[in-house]
Amino acid sequence: MKCSLLLTEIYDRLFEIYGECVCPLKHDSPFQLLAAVMLSAQCRDERVNQVTATLFKQAPDAVSMSKMEVAEIAEIIHPCGLSGSKSKNLHASATLIAGKFHGTVPTAMEELTSLPGIGRKSANVILGNCFGIPGFPVDTHVKRVLNRIGAVKSDSPEKIEEIVNRNTPPELWTNFSHLIIQHGRKVCHSRSPECGICVLNDICKKRNIKK
Repeated sequence: MKCSLLLTEIYDRLFEIYGECVCPLKHDSPFQLLAAVMLSAQCRDERVNQVTATLFKQAPDAVSMSKMEVAEIAEIIHPCGLSGSKSKNLHASATLIAGKFHGTVPTAMEELTSLPGIGRKSANVILGNCFGIPGFPVDTHVKRVLNRIGAVKSDSPEKIEEIVNRNTPPELWTNFSHLIIQHGRKVCHSRSPECGICVLNDICKKRNIKK
């Protein structure tokens, strides 16, 4: 099956189950999503939402966040892990947004990825969910599921993003990533995937694997 047809089939089948997805990270502004995405590295979304509920009461925007001490941010976000590096990146990004970008999160990939702690995956999440700018974020679930099925053969997030973007229409990109992440969390687990109940079983190259 051609790559474009395979990816479209994957999208259609997953859409039947999960539909139009909403970003699970709670936020009221692009800056708040930026902060939440930064905190979500190696941390569950539920924990991030608990922490940001406290963090955003004290600093709901870039200007107020830039005025906090790094140590103060680190103390609040400690439950998310990696609080040392995350607090530094969060404070540095908030300071840049408050100054260089006049308090507004930029909408260009190059400018977003110039912020400390923001790579292409995070930038695509922000662009797609806050600004309606098509982007295909590639996380560990997306990489695992698409490689298992055989839609891609690469460990490079940038290469996977390029393949999907080249073979699917832009209006699908943001939700497609959400769909695959949902499926990776609920069915196509890292270990012991539930192949018996997977709607992609018949088109998966590695169906019925043990890990």
